[in-house]
Amino acid sequence: MAYLVVDLHISADEYLRWYQGGAKVVHARTRDGRSIQFPAGSLQPFVDHAGVHGTFAIHFDQNNKLQRVERLA
Repeated sequence: MAYLVVDLHISADEYLRWYQGGAKVVHARTRDGRSIQFPAGSLQPFVDHAGVHGTFAIHFDQNNKLQRVERLA
């Protein structure tokens, strides 16, 4: 399984708009400069009062289908 690393800094208000249906996908730039998009709902386990902040590995299969999102230390 392959993965890409992204640094995310999404405010609580911005994530709430996504979660409530304002947007369905997150667009981000990977550390190696590629553009990636994935479902906003996949970040739900990582939301706290400040939003979503940190470095994440976005895991996907050979068909580029999202498998899981993992917060990196």
